[in-house]
Amino acid sequence: MTGRVRVVVEADIRPTEDEEKVIQAIKNFFDPDTVSIEGDPGYTRRIVAVSYTLASLEKLRRILRVQRILDAARKAMKKGRSSDRLVFMLHKQAMSVGRASFVGGENESPLGAITVVIEHPEPDRVIDWLAPPTVRGRPVFELDRPPE
Repeated sequence: MTGRVRVVVEADIRPTEDEEKVIQAIKNFFDPDTVSIEGDPGYTRRIVAVSYTLASLEKLRRILRVQRILDAARKAMKKGRSSDRLVFMLHKQAMSVGRASFVGGENESPLGAITVVIEHPEPDRVIDWLAPPTVRGRPVFELDRPPE
């Protein structure tokens, strides 16, 4: 099925943080088409990274398998699912070192969380591609390609 696909990854940059390190934390799991920074220097600013393809999340998909956290990822994604979107948060410091850690809110990550919003007409298929169901820690199935 074809439809609109958009992935938006956002994170605050606190005045004490290095902007490049926050951008790198995002790029450790996401290949955006565009990256913009909103706000004025000296204040909390916001990075907004956008892609129009699910393939931009291949790194995250791989990290979830390497770390063997498919069940936790699937649970976090299902919790933030609606009819045409997924919303979940990742721990900013963990992502800065290439590790995925899901958080339930901004307060669970001392410097704020990285928010991922995936807009897709079939969010359940996106979840199945990123974090399929498992039995004894092994995926029941694998989708070779991201849903279109």
